[in-house]
Parts: sequence; structure tokens; C-alpha cells
Amino acid sequence: MSSRVEDSREENRKRDRETRDRDRHRESDDRRRSRSRSTDKRRDYNERRRRSPDRRDRDRHRDDDDRRRRSPDRRDRDRDDDKKRDDDRRKDNHDKPVVSRKEDKVEQKVKEGEMKERPMAGVYIPPFKLAAMRAAMDKSSAEYQRMTWDALKKSINGLVNKVSVSNIQNIVMELFRENLVRGRGLLCRSLMRAQHGYPDFSNVYSALVAIINTKMPENGELLLKRLVEQFKRAHRRNDKAVCISTSKFIAHLTNQQICGVILPLELLTFVLHQPSEENVEISVEFMKSSGQILSELSPKGVNVIFERLRAILHEGNIDIRVQYMIENLYTIRRTKWAEFPGVPEGLDLVDEDDQITHDSISLESVYDVEEGLNYFKADPEFADNEAKYEEIKKEILGSDEEDNGEGSDDGKDKRSDDDDESSEGEDGENGHNRQGDDGMMEISDATSTNLINLRRTIYLTIMSSVDFEECAHKMMKIKLPPGQEMELCTMLLECCSQERTYLRFYGLLGQRFCMINHIYQELFDKCFQEQYSMIHRLETNKLRNVAKFFSHLLHSDALPWTVLSNIQLNEAATTSSSRIFIKILFQEVSEYLGLQKLNERLKDPFMAQNFEGLFPKDNPKNTRFAINFFTSIGLGGLTDDLREWLRNAPKMIMQQKPPSPSSSDSDSSSSSSDSSDR
Repeated sequence: MSSRVEDSREENRKRDRETRDRDRHRESDDRRRSRSRSTDKRRDYNERRRRSPDRRDRDRHRDDDDRRRRSPDRRDRDRDDDKKRDDDRRKDNHDKPVVSRKEDKVEQKVKEGEMKERPMAGVYIPPFKLAAMRAAMDKSSAEYQRMTWDALKKSINGLVNKVSVSNIQNIVMELFRENLVRGRGLLCRSLMRAQHGYPDFSNVYSALVAIINTKMPENGELLLKRLVEQFKRAHRRNDKAVCISTSKFIAHLTNQQICGVILPLELLTFVLHQPSEENVEISVEFMKSSGQILSELSPKGVNVIFERLRAILHEGNIDIRVQYMIENLYTIRRTKWAEFPGVPEGLDLVDEDDQITHDSISLESVYDVEEGLNYFKADPEFADNEAKYEEIKKEILGSDEEDNGEGSDDGKDKRSDDDDESSEGEDGENGHNRQGDDGMMEISDATSTNLINLRRTIYLTIMSSVDFEECAHKMMKIKLPPGQEMELCTMLLECCSQERTYLRFYGLLGQRFCMINHIYQELFDKCFQEQYSMIHRLETNKLRNVAKFFSHLLHSDALPWTVLSNIQLNEAATTSSSRIFIKILFQEVSEYLGLQKLNERLKDPFMAQNFEGLFPKDNPKNTRFAINFFTSIGLGGLTDDLREWLRNAPKMIMQQKPPSPSSSDSDSSSSSSDSSDR
């Protein structure tokens, strides 16, 4: 049976080989035949040219005969007319200066002051002439407003096209120096055009909008309205490229908390209602861009979207390429969006308290996108509006912008002289530049350059080491300035928290430093206090890594257990984050030491005062909370003393109560009667 199958396979391969050879020979024959045909045509053409040289000669001789047949009078008359025409032209241009055509055109338009719909379109005006024109114009005239409008448009387009992760903060400052109230339509149009041309920079443009939205929320709202209307228009036209780029921009605006959760979920529901290949591709690209943030803000809504995608995948009515895209999206979700972070590093520039979210934007509503803001329109109150924006700019950028670009050279020299005098006056007290005993000027760096370089060196040393022993050896060779040991502990803890999962490498490295020098024990004790005080700011992954790091230092006795005195385990003094931190900390310590040894450590009488916050006995309510907490995390064996104290608490409370006045009176009367009887 197997031999028959092999024979049939061999015959099929032989037949395919013969077919390929036959096709190859046929193609080569066709090419050879076409080359021979073109060669024959070229040969015939050359032969015809060689056979009829007389025809070209006849044509040339006929033209010469025509010129000869012209009369001498006619030739003279033509020559006289040409000479007269040249004389007239020379006479007319005798008094005119020699200028180029372009300069003549500029001068003419400057003199006439013709500012039409597109003034000087395509004409270069030198800067000195442009400055002279602006100085001569009326500041409230339409011509001057047109020139400032063109300059505003050019500046906004240039700044938006130059923005990147490295210079976004500088670009934002430059944008705020422009009139974004007057040019908000220009800003939105430039952002949408730039994002459509480079969709991979959507996160950068959304971070830029997030910063502007904190100061001018009407700009962010207008951009969202235009994106919604553009998406609906592109979807009606089946323009997949515009739909994908627009939806990606909306997704990144959602990541920056500019857009609420309602609009993304409406968009995904809308495109998946009729699951064509284009709609499914739009939804997949949207989830890649904003899946991580949406999973945190609305996990139920994300689950509904993924259930719909699973149903589409099981139906199998779409192309295999789109099916692979859905499967890849599920893989990305299982990895917790590691390759597609919601807000990349370096673009999380706005605090949560300053974010302004536009929750009212919906896909079902129809919005006025204010297209008139894209075009010039004369403003009768132009000067007042410019003055108002100057006040807004000073409020946003600070009072330092008052003299920026306005002062003359004399003013700059004067300010520099004042600065020199003030610095000389402060040198003797607390200035940065001080004069030493030897007469040399001691200059201290106030830009923290040395500190940044030290942190960079520590980080690169940690990342380039194979194991903790090599890393500790390299770290000891770094010459730390006095008082900078804290930077090493901070960087070690920061690198540990940034890892996806906890690496024992960091715990062993911290243990080694604590064993080498006891000063690091005090520094890590201080780090524990700082981390626990702001534990609510950490993400869950960072919180877990930090808790496991300190648990390693505790169970290895590298860190004294007195650090646990910073923990107050009661309902009022803890948050959900701090309770998770305590849970992971004690579970890790219990896993390494065992419950019995951990219980012995916590019952040590010499350390009892440091554990009073963990096992409170001041109030039965706090005691019950601690008992329930440790029992819920599987460490109920640590609470035996608390349970015993709670059972005896009513008796102790009754014993501590003072005696009532009636009983004291009766006792006194009985004592007096006894004395009288005696």
C-alpha cells in the first residue's frame, strides 16, 4: 500500500516537473519571437532610410528655393520693421530701473496694498520688507490681521510637524506662545493631518493634546467632535485608511483621559454590529491601541467586545487574514498588553488631578465642527482679543514671558548687569559661587547633572550584570560622594519595581549591601517608610515587586524587623493598596520562614512594642479587624494571642471601670457604723 502511494506521488511530481518545463520553454519561445519581430522592424526601418536619402535632400533644397524666391524689397521691409520695433522698446524702457519680474511684482503689490483672499501667494517677501510692511500697517486693519493669520498658521503647522517624544515639552511651550484661542481650528486641522500621515505618532499627538486640554479644554473638545464626524463620514464612504487612522487617534485620546469610556465602546459596538472584514480590522486596531486602558476603566465592556469577536471568529464568514488578526489580539490580551502599552514611557505628562475628560461626546450625536475656524475672518475687536490672550499666556507660562522677545539689547545688558550684581551680593552668604581660602572661585552645579550621571551609572551597572555578586562588586567600585548612598538604594528599589515579575536578583543584591555596611540598613529602613507612605500611588505589579523585595530583606535578617512598627493594621489607617502590600509581605516571609518560626519572631518580648500596630489591643474593633485580615490571607495562626485577649476583653473592661458613687457611700456608712459600735 505504501509503495503504491509513493509511486503515485512520484508520478505527480514528475508530471508537475514536465508542466513547469513546458511552460518555461513556451515563455522563452515567446520572448525570442518578440525580440526577433522587433529586430525585423528595426531592420526594415533602417533599410527604408538607406534606400531614400534623396527625399531629405529634396526637402532641404525646396526650403532654400523658397527663401531665394522672396523679393529683395520684402526682405528689406522686414528688416526695417524689426529695427523699428527694437528702437521703440529701448526708448520706452530707457528711464526704468533694471529690476527682476518678481521684484517688480512685489513692489507693485506693496504700493497698492492689495490684500486679497491669498495675498502674496507664492511670492517671497524679504524679512526686512515684511517687518517694514507690518510697522506701516494699521494694527486693526484687515491686511494686518491677514498677515498675522498666515504667520499663525505657518507656526502651528511647523510646531505640530516637529513634535516628538524628546521635544514635546518644548513644543508645548512654543504652542502656548501662539494664539491658540484664535487658531484652535488651525491646531485641530494640523493635528488631524499630521496624525493621518503618520499614524504611528498618534500617542505623541494625543500627549500633546492632553497637555493643551488641561489649560484650554475647548481645543480638546473641538478635536474630538471633528474626529467623530470624520470617522462617520469615512465609514459611510468605506474609506478604510481614514477610519483606521481616526479610530487610532480616538483610542490614544482615550488613553490620555481626554475622551471618556462611552465613545470608544460605542465605536466598537457600531463597527462590530455588521462584521465585515474592514469593520473587524478597525476594531482590532482600536483594541490594540487602547485595550489596556479600557480593560482598567471598563472591564465588562471589554469582555462584551471580546465575546463578539469570538462569535465572529467561530462563524468563519470573514477572510482568513482577519481571523488571524483576531487570534493575535487574543494573544496580546493574554500577555496583558505588554507590547501595546496604553501610555508609553515619556508620554505620561499630565497628573490625574489636572486631566479634563469630555464624557459628553457620543457617536450618535451630530456636532458642529466649526469649519469656519479654519479660514481667515476679519475681527473688529482684534486688538482687544490679542491683549486678552497675552494675559492668558502670562498666566499659563508665568511672568517670565513678559520680557521674552520684547526687550532691547540695552534691556538685556541691564538685566545681565543686575544679575551679576545680585550674584556678587549673594556670594558671601549662600550663593552657588563661593570664593575659597586660596582665592579660587568654587562653583557648585545646581543643574543636578552629577546626580543624573550617578543614577545613569548605577542603572547601567545593574542592567549589565549577570548575577548579584558581580553587580555588588561593580557597585562597590563606584565612588559615591558623601551622602549619596541613598541614591543607590532608591535606584535599586526603582529598578526592582519596573520589572514585569519579581527577580530574586534584587533581593540578594540588597541583602549583600546591608551585610557589607550597616548604613544601608538605615537607608533601606527609610525607603520602607517612604514606600509604605505612598503605596497607594503604585500599580499592582510595582506594589508586588516592592513587597517581595522587603520580604526578602526581612526573612534574611538583612533588615531589622523594627521597620514593621510603621504599619498600623486597622480599618482607618489602611487602604486597599496597603492591605495588599501587607498581605504579600507576610505571605512571602511565611513561605521562607514557616508559620511556626514566624510566630516565634512576632512573639519575641523584646520586639513586642514594634508589633503593637500589627496586632492592636487598644480597641476590640481594631483587634477583630486584624484577626479577620490575617485569617483571610491564610495566617490565622498568628492571631492566637489576639483571640485570647478578645475573649477576656469584657472582663478587663469591667475591672478597669471605677466604682459607682452609691457603692462608695454605702461602704463609708458601713465603716462609720462599725467605728461607732466599737
